[in-house]
Amino acid sequence: MSGASGNILSVAAGCGLVFVLAVAPKLGLPPYLMSLAIEVMIFAIFAMSLDVLLGYAGMVSLGHAAFFAVGSYGAGLASKLVTPDVLATTAIGLGAAVILAAAIGWLSIRLSGFYFLMITFAFGQMIYSVAYRWNFLTGGSDGLNIPGATLLGMKVLGTRMQIYYVVLTAFVLCFLLLLRIVRSPFGEVLVGIRENARRMRAIGFNVRRYKLAAFVLGAGFAAFAGILNAQFNFFVAPDSAHWTASASVLVMVLVGGAGTLVGPVIGAAMVMLLQNWLSSYTQYWSLFLGLLFIALITVAREGILGLAQRLARRLGWGAA
Repeated sequence: MSGASGNILSVAAGCGLVFVLAVAPKLGLPPYLMSLAIEVMIFAIFAMSLDVLLGYAGMVSLGHAAFFAVGSYGAGLASKLVTPDVLATTAIGLGAAVILAAAIGWLSIRLSGFYFLMITFAFGQMIYSVAYRWNFLTGGSDGLNIPGATLLGMKVLGTRMQIYYVVLTAFVLCFLLLLRIVRSPFGEVLVGIRENARRMRAIGFNVRRYKLAAFVLGAGFAAFAGILNAQFNFFVAPDSAHWTASASVLVMVLVGGAGTLVGPVIGAAMVMLLQNWLSSYTQYWSLFLGLLFIALITVAREGILGLAQRLARRLGWGAA
């Protein structure tokens, strides 16, 4: 199969998936499965946002969930204290996360490797501590209840169906926008930095500036996913900022395949669906899930997507 044919099939498969997701509720998709699909799409956006750092820029962050939480809390507090208008709350949540990411990123990108991972972990836990201890503002361990959204004075996102289609539209637009970004010259420079930062610096690229841009970009998309999650649940809790939430989305990226956008989507779907399925059978579902992921990463370090591509090449489907 030629590369062009493979691209056509990939586009066709993607369009087919979006079509199925679009018509499923009209064909009687049960409310429970609709809610699960909403969660998968939200966390797929979250996973793609981390892949900008990990898969393209080569920065392993263990504090990425902080921006997911800041987006949620920013939008939630704006809704309660300022206005429930969804345009305003989204702008405030995104603005808070981007400003925070610019400050944290400016400090963090001066380090690399293990030290970058640890400083992002530390900043992430600081955000978690603020969310947990500032009861007067965030509700502390009880979390923050979020009022229903409005748009120009009219109630919106009041039903599961409305939220489903908003999240589906957001997921498709985020995927296409990120695809455009990573295939642009900017994305190519990020890949070059991942492969050899010294060489990119030697030929004249401002490596720190590109890393900071990738950090802020990833944080913005993570915050947007957090805002969608808050609107879906009408609630946000401190656990959304904990390092375990960052580790969970990191697993999604690695399991699906870092350095691609399809991989994190596959990883998010697999993690969420298996978590949901296993938890209905045993209280030790996290143990089984962890063992399964260890086995998968051991067999296929390039993730599920990479394994599928390798098998396709062996079968001659990727030959020119």
